[in-house]
Amino acid sequence: MTEDRSPIFQCRDVTVRYGHIVALSDVGAVFERGMIHAVVGQNGAGKTTFARVLAGLVRPASGELEIDGRPLPGGNVNDARKAGVELVHQSFALPPSFSVAEAMQFGADGGGMFTKGGLEKRWQPHLDALDVRVQAKQRIRDLPVETQQGVEIARALVSEAKLLILDEPTAVLSPEGAEKLFERVRRLKERGVTVILILHKIREVLAIADTVTVLRGGRLVDGPLPCAEIDANRLAELIIGPAAARNLKSEDKAPLTRAAALTHVEARETASSRAPVLDMRDVSTRPDLEGPALDKVNLAIRSGEIVGVAGVEGNGQRTLVRAISALSDIVEGQIAINGGDVTNVPLVSRRTAGLRVIPFERNVEGLSLTSSLWENWSACGLLQTKLLSAIKPSQIRKHCDAALKQWDVRYSNVGQRAGSLSGGNAQKVILSREMDEDARLILAAQPTRGLDIGATSFVWDSMRKARGRGCGLLFISSDLDEIFDISDRVIVMLSGRIVAEFHPPYDIAAVGAAMTGVLR
Repeated sequence: MTEDRSPIFQCRDVTVRYGHIVALSDVGAVFERGMIHAVVGQNGAGKTTFARVLAGLVRPASGELEIDGRPLPGGNVNDARKAGVELVHQSFALPPSFSVAEAMQFGADGGGMFTKGGLEKRWQPHLDALDVRVQAKQRIRDLPVETQQGVEIARALVSEAKLLILDEPTAVLSPEGAEKLFERVRRLKERGVTVILILHKIREVLAIADTVTVLRGGRLVDGPLPCAEIDANRLAELIIGPAAARNLKSEDKAPLTRAAALTHVEARETASSRAPVLDMRDVSTRPDLEGPALDKVNLAIRSGEIVGVAGVEGNGQRTLVRAISALSDIVEGQIAINGGDVTNVPLVSRRTAGLRVIPFERNVEGLSLTSSLWENWSACGLLQTKLLSAIKPSQIRKHCDAALKQWDVRYSNVGQRAGSLSGGNAQKVILSREMDEDARLILAAQPTRGLDIGATSFVWDSMRKARGRGCGLLFISSDLDEIFDISDRVIVMLSGRIVAEFHPPYDIAAVGAAMTGVLR
């Protein structure tokens, strides 16, 4: 039987404006049914706006939309859902206090009275059919990230969606979680669901998608293109432009473009003879809201060394950062930064000793989105200012402007809100603040999560430059490829303990075994 490859969605000359900003400009594309389509581009390329147009969340200023052969007015979520379109956002929307069954019922069609047991009985078969391995009575907040995402997808498919859109679905997943997601997406394809994935990583596109569509600056560059007919280097050129692709360093291109077969780094110069900028000895903490307690952690990071932290999310990485940053109570052990004991001193004193932090969540922990750029940039420095009378806002704004230009932040003026920046530019604001000349120890927690190829390359280059200046860096990432390519040494965390240490060239199988508690 011939597979139906007729269009499930097509748009013509779609334009979206926000005031004087054009988010999409005359975009036209045709997506065939029963396939997995990837939409890629840099931050600010228009990917999420495109997804929101499809889902009825944004009404185009002009253009035509068609779902399954029927015109769609646009700008109406109910119309889009009735036509079979569902969108799963990057930021999960299910209430954390709800049970899975309650979350499934939340937003589902149909009213009526339900008992707690009745809801669980109603939704458990639906979850089982989609291979979401969870009990309907479990609370959303108690589930690992990849399971929460599975529940989100299951909820989106309640209405028998024909077209499912996943916006940056791998941004919060470990490598194992991403592969489980891809397996789930392939099963959805087998069931006849057409899937559109908004993605950043080229190797993920080539691993999962049948076609790829590239946006740049709100315009369609090319696509949908068959992934079987395009390679990683060509796709990189389409995303960032030929000139920018030529300037991309080879060491930055490798983890972005290669697929499963890894070319591991050669052994780098050892830093064993240099003085430690971080020295943790038998450090234990109390249980923390951010993860399990640390259990007798011993860790030294030396000047000019990048130490990567591998591990399934939720195994103490956040607690480690919080302990070094004086945000978790230490019940045993000692921490020294740049040769001085900081075990019982506050964060301000640790910053004076040279500690800097690039936090896990840039939009929550790193920036105040409603505050100006200059206020965000100067906030940490002002903590160390003893005399408030010495603060001169005009001078701070001038210094901020110079720093942001040096770090190539794209902004209008230092008075604009941080929330108006793209993800890559927001991260650059944090980097410009935390990677200053006085930095001696930098905690870089998921610094490239959700960033496009250009912004990711910029972060990696900044980390290498900091290492070259003699900084020690603790680098936490859920992406093993980038950990292997950047780190001089890799430790593995499991249940609040450091269970293994590796040196290049790295063995991905051995690291993966240590992450899951199966030491080799």
